Amino acid sequence: MRAVTGDSFSFAQAVGGVRGVVEAVLPGLLFVVVYVVASMGGDDRAALTWALVASVGAALVAVVARLAQRTPITQALGGLLGIGVGVFWAWRSGEAQNFYVWGLWTNAAYLAAILVSLAVRWPVVGLVVEAVRGGFADVAAERARGGDDGGQTAGAAPEAGSAPAASPFAALAAWRKDPALVRRYTLATWFWAGLFAVRLAVKVPLYFADSVGWLGTAHLVLGVPLWGLVLWLTWVVVRGAHERPDDRPERGETEPAGPAG
Repeated sequence: MRAVTGDSFSFAQAVGGVRGVVEAVLPGLLFVVVYVVASMGGDDRAALTWALVASVGAALVAVVARLAQRTPITQALGGLLGIGVGVFWAWRSGEAQNFYVWGLWTNAAYLAAILVSLAVRWPVVGLVVEAVRGGFADVAAERARGGDDGGQTAGAAPEAGSAPAASPFAALAAWRKDPALVRRYTLATWFWAGLFAVRLAVKVPLYFADSVGWLGTAHLVLGVPLWGLVLWLTWVVVRGAHERPDDRPERGETEPAGPAG
């Protein structure tokens, strides 16, 4: 979500660059291609085995490569865990379509959480964006390292007359006092509700129809490409949300050029 708080939007950075796209797409792509090709021989169980091995192998290679290069493994490890759950369910049931059932459940859970946030007028995009803007994660990490003293040295008393450190939780609620911000974040949150609803509307019928090839294709098409599109739409809506008329240049002043495109 950090991509939507910048002055410009980069699709490549939003999805983790070329490497991030490969790590996200390759296991699922290998699964559906290997399964469809191998099942032409008539042995669905063998086809499922080869497809699962290819998928897990790709995810493992991604994690090992990042470990060897000492680069962050969060994205690759998360992908491996997700693939692992799908592999477990598909292997245990012997049904290839169950490789995707974990994704269906997680999409349904995300959609339900988003709809609840909209119903109670706490749009989840507002919570996430304001947490990023306020440095909530950075402050929380600093407090975890230095104790619960608001960033002061452990054991040191605050200076007389000094104001208490701002709570990192303050930004998570302050934006709700601004109706314009609430409207922006509500609209952006509806984009994400639409993403998960579209995924379920397309993939659930394919799952129950046992159409593994088309289900795998839908999984790929509605994955990174749709995710990037919704991130961009969110950026368009959120961009400039905190600007005020006083922040704009006076008439006659030169206004800085905006981002290209």
